[in-house]
Amino acid sequence: MLKFQLSIVPALLPLAAVAQTHPNIVLFLVDDMGLMDTSLPFDTDSSGQPVRQPLNQWYHTPNMERLATTGIRFTTFYAQSVSSPSRASLLTGQNAARHRTTNWINAESDNRTTYGPPQWNWQGVDCRQPLFTALLQTAGYRTIHIGKGHLGPIGSAAENPVHAGYDVNIAGSAIGEPGSYYGQDNYGQSSMVNPAGVTSGSSMVNDQWSTPEGSRAASENEVAMVNNSRAVPGLDRYHGTDTFLTDALTAEACREIQSAVADGQPFFLALSHYAVHNPFQPDPQYIDRYRGRGANPQAEAYATLIEGMDHSLGTILRQLQQLGIDRNTLVIFMSDNGGDAPLGGGEDYGSCAPYRGKKGSAYEGGMRVPCIISWAQPDAGVPAQHAMPVSQGAVQTQLATIMDIYPTVLDIADVPLPRNYTLDGSSLRRMMQAQPDRSHRPYFLMHFPHGDHRSNYFTAYRRDRWKLIYRYNPQHPSQPTAELYDLATDPYEHHDLAADMPRQTRRLIREMARRLRAEHALYPVDSIGRELKPEASRVMLFHN
Repeated sequence: MLKFQLSIVPALLPLAAVAQTHPNIVLFLVDDMGLMDTSLPFDTDSSGQPVRQPLNQWYHTPNMERLATTGIRFTTFYAQSVSSPSRASLLTGQNAARHRTTNWINAESDNRTTYGPPQWNWQGVDCRQPLFTALLQTAGYRTIHIGKGHLGPIGSAAENPVHAGYDVNIAGSAIGEPGSYYGQDNYGQSSMVNPAGVTSGSSMVNDQWSTPEGSRAASENEVAMVNNSRAVPGLDRYHGTDTFLTDALTAEACREIQSAVADGQPFFLALSHYAVHNPFQPDPQYIDRYRGRGANPQAEAYATLIEGMDHSLGTILRQLQQLGIDRNTLVIFMSDNGGDAPLGGGEDYGSCAPYRGKKGSAYEGGMRVPCIISWAQPDAGVPAQHAMPVSQGAVQTQLATIMDIYPTVLDIADVPLPRNYTLDGSSLRRMMQAQPDRSHRPYFLMHFPHGDHRSNYFTAYRRDRWKLIYRYNPQHPSQPTAELYDLATDPYEHHDLAADMPRQTRRLIREMARRLRAEHALYPVDSIGRELKPEASRVMLFHN
């Protein structure tokens, strides 16, 4: 098979970079990457110093390590627990409870789930809102989207990221995962036809059909059909080659960077990888590092997806350097939700150990993600870096969220925030200098009023050291439950304190309920359609 060779153009039109007055911004967004899916530690001790954990020994991400030495890593950075809500929060600067895309978006049919809110925002990003990408366009930026979109279902405006403030879209559509990572498979295109007997409103997760009639295992033909419906678009030039999907997207990103530099235009690039979402297919370039070390084949494959993603980061950094624009380009590295490594169950200590849970869960492993912000090449003498300094080799433990990216990007680009528009985030300017920001929100609200995932029908509310998990229990609506954790002394959520501290638990439930009302949240419903709102007086507390 042929392999597409990525070439980095050396020092192409460096004078164009000098002529730019606005900094370039690269958002390097990884799909389903957990806090521990890296050789760079994001766990810290009580004094804020990084602590290496066993999973850090398993993964190999030298370019993340390099980026952390030139910038700052955020170790208490939160996103929504699943993809589409996070991607909507990123573009709008609003929490999921407010924009109401509270579940991942099934491309073909409304997946509110049995007791989910009937009016939830399945249509995804409202492209009429002042998305930060559109504001950058107005300010003269070329806005480039490469990779996974998952901003809206088929037929919605947000299905194509061009309608969401991007000048360029390559490989972004309604799909949330790739049919295949292999160019030999044309990234998922095949001739399979739709299977018979699969009713409207069905979806497939982990090779299991979830249908209105119940759940069942999918056949091999049905799995192939769904993979075909998840074919990655816009990469025909790599079809029939042995170019791994991550490498193809990186090559396209480099091509678009070169084009923007040649035109002398500042750019915002969202390189939104499909990696490391399933299917967990091994990248043959890296598999030898992980074989024979006692892991299951899926975990080996997942580790190759991580390493391939990191290699992509290194390629982008080299491209910026060789084009002479690294000193004028800020890089934001982050994941869209908690990790999905095939290690352990959804609410236990495997995938993100020592943290509990994984993607889709109410625990820290489901919503706490890696984040690094750095100038591609630090140089305090560059005007953009003087205006927006970033500490080198620093660790920031203060709570920050995905909603903070919107105002931070506009701050970096010196673009004013829109008037009369509600944001749930604020600029990370002070925190990027490794300073505390006492004006920054000390809470994070993660609202998931849906089912059929690792954790179901819950709201998680972190306030300072306290973490509350409220479960609506719509099948037994008179019996909601709550859990309480003191993350200052129990960061890995071993000890539920709700029954021991009922007054504190109920106080936080009332505070959480006020926050949900302020964000105009929608709620789960019971079997006859009544909304289930948090009730401190009704909640059941149990000793664990």
